[in-house]
Amino acid sequence: MKVINRIKDSKDFASTIKHGKTVKNQSFVLHFNQTELDHSRVGISVSKKIGNAVTRNRVKRQLRAMCDSLINYSLNKFDIVLIARQDFLNKNFEENKSLLCDLLLNQVGIKK
Repeated sequence: MKVINRIKDSKDFASTIKHGKTVKNQSFVLHFNQTELDHSRVGISVSKKIGNAVTRNRVKRQLRAMCDSLINYSLNKFDIVLIARQDFLNKNFEENKSLLCDLLLNQVGIKK
């Protein structure tokens, strides 16, 4: 995921969570908000409840890889905050990817 497609600022995280819509399933909570930018941005949050730093970083790497394969950043104009839940660790990569795909494509309307 390119740096331009990441949400880094805490104000942007808070704004997306406060003013956006929310969808969730057993592995993810997804907050999204339409923006005026010409591309989409994704912010990833993994709580300390998920595990130690090594585990959290592995989860973030997997989530970035999933987002890169599922989102066409130039076609969509969303700010997305993706929060991993505890159940993420109980599923393999492909199961989590299909759950994220269901949220992004079917419920949010992100174009691939």
